[in-house]
Amino acid sequence: MTVAHLFLHVLICISILHYVNSSESDTLLEFKNSVTNGNKLTTWNPSTIPCNGNKPNWEGILCINDAISGIRLEGKGLGGIIDMNILTKLPSLITISFQNNSFEGEFPEFKKLRGLRSIFLTGNKFSREVPSNAFEGMRRLKKLYLADNHFKGRIPFSLTTLPRLRDLMLQNNQFEGAIPVFVSDKLMIVNFANNHLRGTIPKRLQKFPASQFSGNSELCGPPLKKCTAEIPTSTIILIASVVVAALAAITAAFLILRHFGPSAKDSFQVPPTYVKGATPSDHHDKMEQGCGKTTAKKIDSSHKLTFFRNDTEKFDLADLLKASAEILGGGVFGSSYKAALTREKVIVVKRFKHMNNVTNDEFVKHMRRLGKLNHPNLVPLIAFYYQEEEKLFVANYVQNFSLAVHLHGRRSNVRQTLDWPTRLKIVKGIARGLLHLYNELPSLIAPHGHLKSSNVLLNPEFDSLLTDYGLVPITNQEQARDVMISFKSPEYKQHGRITKKTDVWSLGVLILEIMTGKFPANSFQQSKGGDSELANFMDSVMKEEPTSDVLDKEMGGFDKRNEGQMLTLLNIGLNCCEPNVEKRWDIKEAVNRIEEVREKNDEDDDIKHSKRRTWLSFKKN
Repeated sequence: MTVAHLFLHVLICISILHYVNSSESDTLLEFKNSVTNGNKLTTWNPSTIPCNGNKPNWEGILCINDAISGIRLEGKGLGGIIDMNILTKLPSLITISFQNNSFEGEFPEFKKLRGLRSIFLTGNKFSREVPSNAFEGMRRLKKLYLADNHFKGRIPFSLTTLPRLRDLMLQNNQFEGAIPVFVSDKLMIVNFANNHLRGTIPKRLQKFPASQFSGNSELCGPPLKKCTAEIPTSTIILIASVVVAALAAITAAFLILRHFGPSAKDSFQVPPTYVKGATPSDHHDKMEQGCGKTTAKKIDSSHKLTFFRNDTEKFDLADLLKASAEILGGGVFGSSYKAALTREKVIVVKRFKHMNNVTNDEFVKHMRRLGKLNHPNLVPLIAFYYQEEEKLFVANYVQNFSLAVHLHGRRSNVRQTLDWPTRLKIVKGIARGLLHLYNELPSLIAPHGHLKSSNVLLNPEFDSLLTDYGLVPITNQEQARDVMISFKSPEYKQHGRITKKTDVWSLGVLILEIMTGKFPANSFQQSKGGDSELANFMDSVMKEEPTSDVLDKEMGGFDKRNEGQMLTLLNIGLNCCEPNVEKRWDIKEAVNRIEEVREKNDEDDDIKHSKRRTWLSFKKN
């Protein structure tokens, strides 16, 4: 390189640096003008650049290599709102501190700067709720100081998912509800004192001093007072109601065993919503155990159901409570009932237990999104009911039970054998319904979140109808991690997160279940490993040249023209189960591959050639 070239290179670097500094200067001056009392920042003027190497020229600015890495304006008498649309123009920003000022308004959209590691807002005038998704994607955040404000509502769910969170200061606010379970095991400093929190302190937080939880009269458990249950005399009648409900559930279990035979209890747990059970009498009483007392909760029949469509036939809670009802099942999330309002109008009411960490506004907003969904492969919601501790979903009753019943139940008049054309139709319906969820709910990481054979209903024509979709954002995180299928995926087990391809993995597991007839025994239970065990089993099978031996014999009709297509669909399921999420197909690729599968080959190919082609396709991918 000649001296002239070197000189030119230096000039270019200086010009670029000047442009960057000028751009950052303009951004900071814009922010200065957007806040109240910004004129107090006298050193913020265009005559100098904000940073000179690692040395700041403007007060309250932190610099690294001429780039602005932080803003620290504490006790400056500033006010107004914090406009994140301005601050997002500073991509190197990792620290923000506006402690002891008078900022107010909506909680700033800090998630627009996902690289932030520290946020300090202590001692301001914020008085609104912090949105549930306020910290979504901020995986680098280590310190969050929100103390001494007037924040309301629940502690945001997205905060519980941050893997590197170390300091969390929420004292002296008006946060309410339970303290959620946090994913991070790195928490070193926490303070929840002087809020309106209640319930049991999570085990992971019980190591901190009692002073960090004081001022919350309804909190209990170590390091505070013991959580006790004193049953008042007024609840004796309600206890009797619970006993009646328990007897009804036992009757339902007996009828289930009679439907499916003695072997069912060992190999198949009948899923909720799909198998007739006993008739309950007045199941609307519920015992809710709190800290230091047990209170009786009832569905308030004076409250109204919220309907999604104006042209829907309306009914109210009183109608539901008076209707002829049958228990359909009791799952980990709650119970399901079939209610006959009239001879023609039969509905299903699902009662959910683990959705009390979202506010009324968040719940209603999300439910309206679900209520707008309209697709032939989705069970449409009719209405919903909200109370803080009680959520009801109402949908039309589907007569032909679930895919799980037809695959694994004992053969009877309830269950019909699924042949190959029917299984292919079912898989294509599932794929189309799932793709619709992806298209209509693009902001959800896992648009279904709980895809399994018991959540696929079949109508009399054996069209697939997905149910229990879109529940991840409104389900308490601790319960979601325990029972929802998405949280059993390889990426969650390895990295503690779900992705846009997690539902594709669930789809793959479901295809393997449909094609082999093998039941992922743990997928309906609060345990881990069932689905991956099935996928690992099929993976080991496909390491050898496959034969029809791995396929469910009940499909029948094996011949040269359809066996190759069966194995192609099996292979698609395996590709969807790819443990490496980067290599796994996205939903569009998976659905396109499924749509290409036919009942029979166009040509009468040699069966060995068909098998070999399918196997090589899998090995190549």
